[in-house]
Amino acid sequence: MSFDTTPRKGSDFAGLSVAIITPFADGEVDYGRLREQLEFQLDAGTRCIVPVGTTGESPTLSHDEHERVIIEVIQCVAGRAKVMAGTGSNSTAEALRLTQRAAAEGADATLQVAPYYNKPAQEGFYQHFKAVAEAVDIPVCVYNIPGRCGKEIEVETIQRLAEVPGITMVKEATGKLDQCSAIVGSTDLTVLCGDDSLTLPMMSVGAEGVISVVGNLVPSDMIALVEAASEGDLARAGRLHHQLFALCQNMLGLATNPIPVKAAMRLVGRDTGELRLPMTSLEEAAVAKLQQTLFAYGIASASGVSA
Repeated sequence: MSFDTTPRKGSDFAGLSVAIITPFADGEVDYGRLREQLEFQLDAGTRCIVPVGTTGESPTLSHDEHERVIIEVIQCVAGRAKVMAGTGSNSTAEALRLTQRAAAEGADATLQVAPYYNKPAQEGFYQHFKAVAEAVDIPVCVYNIPGRCGKEIEVETIQRLAEVPGITMVKEATGKLDQCSAIVGSTDLTVLCGDDSLTLPMMSVGAEGVISVVGNLVPSDMIALVEAASEGDLARAGRLHHQLFALCQNMLGLATNPIPVKAAMRLVGRDTGELRLPMTSLEEAAVAKLQQTLFAYGIASASGVSA
């Protein structure tokens, strides 16, 4: 479906990447359950695992936990998929430290969220990502998510960043197809969709995959969607898009991510444990709606098997 067949920087990260959940039990990271979730993803054929992103509740992890989760993922995956470590921060110095540690431990790439709360100028965004890219030898994926960070990385800034060696990808979560089109049309960066429900629309204008939340639940179906889109099979891709649409919407619409997906994992028998404050459990009415969505999709509540 892509209109441009020119190889892009970062194209080896095309396809499905899953922003993996961080499981908790009794206030601690549950590394046993983390490994179970990783094996589930690897069995499904997920090409890349993204630990300690938003879905992994990275803002609630201590620095030691943050680093250990990344190391556990790298060691468990053991080359069977790529690992794009979430090592961004609103502090450039902290982002540098986390990224250098992840690179030293064997991460294949780094996901770098836009510095949040600070609301830097566009020059500040540029200098921040440039500093990270120059400090490591692994590819950098710039994560543009203004809904979380309070400010958007503008297209002109991304165009400048595309000239920095080591910056090869953008996770585009502005929700704007025009933004995706502009980046694809004016840079050689690989664009990865940051909103599950927009995977097909973004791939239709040149994105090459998705960093997915819903992939925690149904990785095989997300892989099928991405493959159909990349092969230009619009009819099949459209059917899969509409099949997945309600599930994707509810994973990001019922409450702040990762509240709904953690609730869904529990309902389908793949419990990833509690949330950490300030995240709280999904409200009862929303749980009921989520159950209906799962049943409609064909996942039997609390059983983990297809209905």
